[in-house]
Amino acid sequence: MANHIINKDCRDERKIRGSLKICSKSIIFEPDEKMPPIIKIPLRDCISIDAPEDNDANNPFTWYIPGVISVVSNQAFLIKEQNIIAPYKTERGKTEYLFQLDVAGKADDVIQTLLQLNRASHLDKMGDQAAMITAILQSRLARTSFDKNRFQSVSETLHMECEAEMVTPLVTNPGHVCITDENLYFQPLNGYPKPVVHIMMHSVRRIYKRRHGLMPLGLEVFCTENDLCSDIYLKFYNSEDRDELYFYIATYLENHITEQTAESYMLQWQRGHLSNYQYLLHLNNLADRSCNDLSQYPVFPWIIADYSSSELDLTKPETFRDLSKPVGALNEERLQRLLTRYREMPEPKFMYGSHYSSPGYVLFYLVRVAPEYMLCLQNGKFDHADRMFNSIAETWKNCLDGATDFKELIPEFYENDSSFLINSLKLELGKRQGGKMVDHVELPPWASDPDDFLQKSQNALESQYVSEHLHEWIDLVFGYKQKGSEAIAAHNVFHPLTYEGGVDLNSIMDPNEKVALLTQILEFGQTPKQLFTTPHPRRIIPKFKSLSRASSHNVSIAESPVSPSEESFEDLTEESITLAWNNIAKLKLDEQYKIHKEEITGIAVPCNGTSVFTTSQDSTLKMFSKDSKTLQRSVSFSNMALSSCLILPGDTTVISSSWDNHIYFYSVAFGRRQDTLMGHDDAVSKICWHDNCLYSASWDSTVKVWRCVPTEVLGTKRHHFELLAELEHDVSVNTINLNAANAMLVSGTKEGTISIWDVTTATMLHQLSCHSGTVYDAAFSPDSRHLLSTGEDGYFKVIDVQTGMLISSMASEQPQRCFKWDGHTVLSGSQSGELLVWDLLAGKVNERIKGHTGAVTCMWMNEQCSSIITGGEDKQIMFWKLQY
Repeated sequence: MANHIINKDCRDERKIRGSLKICSKSIIFEPDEKMPPIIKIPLRDCISIDAPEDNDANNPFTWYIPGVISVVSNQAFLIKEQNIIAPYKTERGKTEYLFQLDVAGKADDVIQTLLQLNRASHLDKMGDQAAMITAILQSRLARTSFDKNRFQSVSETLHMECEAEMVTPLVTNPGHVCITDENLYFQPLNGYPKPVVHIMMHSVRRIYKRRHGLMPLGLEVFCTENDLCSDIYLKFYNSEDRDELYFYIATYLENHITEQTAESYMLQWQRGHLSNYQYLLHLNNLADRSCNDLSQYPVFPWIIADYSSSELDLTKPETFRDLSKPVGALNEERLQRLLTRYREMPEPKFMYGSHYSSPGYVLFYLVRVAPEYMLCLQNGKFDHADRMFNSIAETWKNCLDGATDFKELIPEFYENDSSFLINSLKLELGKRQGGKMVDHVELPPWASDPDDFLQKSQNALESQYVSEHLHEWIDLVFGYKQKGSEAIAAHNVFHPLTYEGGVDLNSIMDPNEKVALLTQILEFGQTPKQLFTTPHPRRIIPKFKSLSRASSHNVSIAESPVSPSEESFEDLTEESITLAWNNIAKLKLDEQYKIHKEEITGIAVPCNGTSVFTTSQDSTLKMFSKDSKTLQRSVSFSNMALSSCLILPGDTTVISSSWDNHIYFYSVAFGRRQDTLMGHDDAVSKICWHDNCLYSASWDSTVKVWRCVPTEVLGTKRHHFELLAELEHDVSVNTINLNAANAMLVSGTKEGTISIWDVTTATMLHQLSCHSGTVYDAAFSPDSRHLLSTGEDGYFKVIDVQTGMLISSMASEQPQRCFKWDGHTVLSGSQSGELLVWDLLAGKVNERIKGHTGAVTCMWMNEQCSSIITGGEDKQIMFWKLQY
């Protein structure tokens, strides 16, 4: 804090209060009042910097004031005079500026720092300047440390402290970072804009490692789930400090949320859980794009190609831009000219001399809401009036036809704040050639006002056409067409410096060359980090619902074909299941609960996924809430063990099989037993359900097929049971499984026999003696061509369903009690308690995942194969998540 003394020793001497800022290349005085101008004095223009001394004690008109600093300069800039944002005014000629510090004792330190920075500004080479400024800063940081009095609580435990910079657009603020078990703190070296920035750990939702200036030094912290802007962006002086802080926050978050990956967001988007807008925002985030970094601002595509019609028709393909091509390739004639130049160019070749996203382009769009950034970036001037963002149609036409204009859009075009299209600050942005003043952005005829323009742009982004083609644009910007031969084929080649890894700054020894390259990288534009190296799958477009009616921000719940929590639906794609199985080795334990007194025997989950039903040898059926993480119901039908359970379509009835020879129907809605089927002469070992038919296996050597018809009796729902078929075996049946599509059933006995049945005719198709001992589990492959079984003997056996031949046999160290498989990869629950991932073709274990203490006795997997629950001998259920 300081006073700017004007007209010293004169009758009209004035003092203006404000803050004096010492920056790396200039001195800035910002008055507290709005009307006087901000004064910016470039250090390179300073002639002298000192404390005025009392040279003549006899002269009554001079006196010594402690804490005054005199700066004599050839040039200064006056900014925001009369509180009007306008091009900077230049004050030329030798002028003295006097600043009186509030704390007089600081004057010597400030003068010494200014003299050092002034010397740096006069060095000839940029690299030498940068090195000296860094040394001055590091020296100041080393002399200070985090003030522990700023802690929120006396009981906080300090984890680490280090030096870093807080990144904001165009300015970074150095200081000290401190992390405790409860809070993350940043204390700016200069106490500006406040003495300490404080973020509570429990409010952190997401963290991202960032590359800043192509170096892995950034860390961004978000306290909201979908917000565009983070709560703090930090840049560290070495990657070790960055990684250590990331580790502390990530360890804390691990107990609360899971970090999402590009693949997991992709699956959510594919299935309609994320809107196109939300998905692009997440991809930008994962690719290091941040609103705090203008050189890596989030990039969004041009979607609409029609800016002349009076009505916007989102049902016509010609309304839309071709998303399979970069902007530079949309105009064939221009592309041919660029390709001719490209072929004649020496290596390294590039097609486009400018990028699709750069600080200049971002501020081109945002000049009306961020004019001070634009003036700062362009040395105190606005761009020429005819080159400003004057009209949507003009800007699109220039991107199509201009020789050097290939820019895409920014997220603001698909949001709800239209202020960037309106000159609400009444800025004087210049006069165009026709004499017209630059004012609001001109909108296309189909938009009645800026809000209507944004609403229609959102509708276009979420339309059926874009949902079907957005993956093509993702391939270009974030995917496999970003680099290499695919990029060349797609006419998507930019200057080598714009790509990650395009230049290794650490290998450049010449500091001047390094600074020049870094400046070029930051100002020219950067290609996002590559997120996908294979073609991005299409979105699943439900035939029965149009996405075009949805607005981009609430589509995920309002208009998507499936509610976000729903676990099963028909529109699954091969890609999403394949992706899940490709990553099955990355299973991670999410939560575990001990809810039974004996081993778990069955798991059933309703479609909404909010609760889990389990059966156990302790004779109870329990209902556990995933949301509240509490046991909500415990039901006992008899005092004998329950052997399996399933939930009927509609999620209102749970069926349990018991060792007491009975099958029990439990009404979830009424919380009571609804029906009992006395179906067998010995324990019921396993039940399956398909199309109103119940299949029950028993130790009485039979599998029975029942038709269950719900009937209304005195206002309560009951079931009428009709025995359709009885499949006879020689010994006790331990397990069964259905292949519903082909009406086949497999049964496994206690003596190791596998039988394949046609359930429509109740005839046996094949029978094989596969295992020496009980068959624990058996299941058809998704394509129904093969059958896999596991047994007490520790073997996996693969059978060809059509011929009934045993085609492969694979030994495991321990018996595998249960499994899921996709025809190639097997996830099995072992007698040892581990989950094992097997490659069937190679006949080996690819991954061992620690799980239960005791055998894994049952396993449930959702239809997308992305969520798994296991039950074990240790009486626990474990929830597993796929980490893509």
